[in-house]
Amino acid sequence: MDQITFSEAEYQTKKRKTRREIFLERMDKLIPWQKLEKKVARYYPKGQNGRPPYPLPAMLRVHFMQLFYNLSDPAMEDALYEIQSMRHFAGLKLDRLPDETTILNFRHVLEQHGLGKSLFKEVNKHLEKNGLMLREGSIVDATIISAPSSTKNDSGQRDPEMHQTKKGNQWHFGMKMHIAVDDTLGLIHSIDTTAANVHDIVPSGNLLHGDEQRVFGDAGYLGIQKRDGHKHRKHVAWYIAKRPGTRKILNDNDLKAEKIKASIRAKVEHPFRYIKQVFGYSKVRYRGLAKNTNRLYLLAAFSNLLIGEKYLPA
Repeated sequence: MDQITFSEAEYQTKKRKTRREIFLERMDKLIPWQKLEKKVARYYPKGQNGRPPYPLPAMLRVHFMQLFYNLSDPAMEDALYEIQSMRHFAGLKLDRLPDETTILNFRHVLEQHGLGKSLFKEVNKHLEKNGLMLREGSIVDATIISAPSSTKNDSGQRDPEMHQTKKGNQWHFGMKMHIAVDDTLGLIHSIDTTAANVHDIVPSGNLLHGDEQRVFGDAGYLGIQKRDGHKHRKHVAWYIAKRPGTRKILNDNDLKAEKIKASIRAKVEHPFRYIKQVFGYSKVRYRGLAKNTNRLYLLAAFSNLLIGEKYLPA
C-alpha cells in the first residue's frame, strides 16, 4: 500500500466539504465510467520506450474536470498540483501527475477519432436504459457561442469557420450550437454546429430523429414543415411560435395556446444554461468547428446527466 503524504492525510481528516468536492462527488456518481472507458480504450495509445502511460480512467477524469471548469491545458496541470480534491477525483498522487502536453495529447486523441459524439451517444444509451430518453416529441433551438473577433493573432485573420450575425440590434461573431431535446424532460438527443450566420432552420433536418409525433420551435422555425427535408413527415404536428407582431392581434384563446407552447419550449433553454453558465462555455476555446463540436458533445452529455439526475436510481 502506498504511503500517503501529509497533504493527503490532512485532506482525509478535514471537517468540511467544499462546493468543488460536492460537485465532483455528484458527477462521479452520475457518469457511467466503465462504459465510457470502453469507448476510448481501443484508441488510447500504449506506452513508448518502456514508459507506462497514465491509466486511462485517470486521464478521462482529468479531461472531464478540464471541461467541468473550462480550464486550458496549463491551467489543468496547475490545478492538479494545487487542488487535492481534483487529484482525489482523478485517482492521482502528487508524485506523478500528467503535464500539460500529456493532457493536450489525450484531448487530441478524442478529437481525432470523434469520440465526443461517441461518448455522448453512450451517455444517452445509459439514460435510455433507465427510461429517460423519450422520443414522442422534440423541441429545436439554437444558441450563439462567441468567438474572438480580433485579428491580432499569428495568421492575422479571424477564424474562417466562424461568422458574424445580427441578433436584435447587436452583432455577434462566432458559431451556433443547434440542439433538439425531448419535450418531456428536456434531454438533448441531437446536436449540430454551424457558423453563426446560418439560419436556425437550415440544419433542422439533422436534429429530428424521425420518431416524433410533435415538434416545438420558436418563430425562427416558421415554415419548417414546407422544407424538402420535412415534407415526408406527414404524421408530425408542428407547434411553431408566431412572430411577436402576430401575437399582438390574437384573441384570448389563441394567445393562451401560444403561452402553453412557450412553456413547453422553455425546456430547451435548460441545457444551454448548463453549457454556458455551469460549465462556462459561452465563448469558444479553439479555432474551427470540429474541436468545439467535440467538446460540446461532452458538455451536452454532462448536462443530460445533471438534468436527469433526479430521475435516475440512487
